[in-house]
Amino acid sequence: MFYETANHHGLKHNPFKAIVSPRPIGWVSSMDKDGNLNLAPFSFFNAMSDNPPTVVLGFSGNHTEGGPKDTLHNIEQSGEFVCNVVTYEIRDAMNATSEMVSRNVNEFELGKLTAASSSLIKPPRVQESPVNMECVHLKTIELPCNNPDAKNHMVLGQVVGIHINDDFIKDGMVDMTKFHPLARLGYKDYSAVMEVFSLDRPDQAAQDLRMK
Repeated sequence: MFYETANHHGLKHNPFKAIVSPRPIGWVSSMDKDGNLNLAPFSFFNAMSDNPPTVVLGFSGNHTEGGPKDTLHNIEQSGEFVCNVVTYEIRDAMNATSEMVSRNVNEFELGKLTAASSSLIKPPRVQESPVNMECVHLKTIELPCNNPDAKNHMVLGQVVGIHINDDFIKDGMVDMTKFHPLARLGYKDYSAVMEVFSLDRPDQAAQDLRMK
C-alpha cells in the first residue's frame, strides 16, 4: 500500500508509530520550582550524539487541564531532567506512570517507585531503574502540528551524568542479556531485548585481518 500522510491511511490504526520501531522509552523524572515531582514515559525518545551525549524527547499535545504537559513545563522551568531506562522487570511500574492524571499527582507514588537523589541536578532519578541519565535542557523546538488546538515540541537535553548498576556491567560493557531494556512498538505493543547478536562493520573486519 501507499498513502500520502496528509490523507487518511485507511487502516484501523495509524501505522506510523508501528513502522518506526522499536524505540527506546524515555522515562523522564522532573521537578517544578516548588519541588513537586513528575514522572512520565515517552515513546518518542532517542540519543542524538555522544560527544557530548545528547538526547531528544518528543511532546505531542497538551495536558488535559490545559497548557503544556507537566514534563515539558518542568524541563523549561528548571532546566533539568532525568531519563531513566525502562527494563522488562519494571514494565508495570512504567505503565502505571503513563496515566494522564491531575497535575498535583506524584507519579512516583502511582508506580510505587523510589525517588533517589541525583548527583548533579535537582530532579530525582528512579532508583528501581538500572540506568539513569542526568540531563540539562539545551533547547525546545516547536514542530508543525495538524491540530490547531495543540502543539508538538522537540526537546534536546545534554547528558551530564550517568548512573549504571554495576550488576549489569560485564568485561567493561553493559550486558544487554541481563539489562533487558524495554522498547516501544506500535499500538499497545512492546518488546524487550533478551537475545543479542553482533556484526562487524566491513571496514573493521578488513582492519582486523590486516592486524593478524
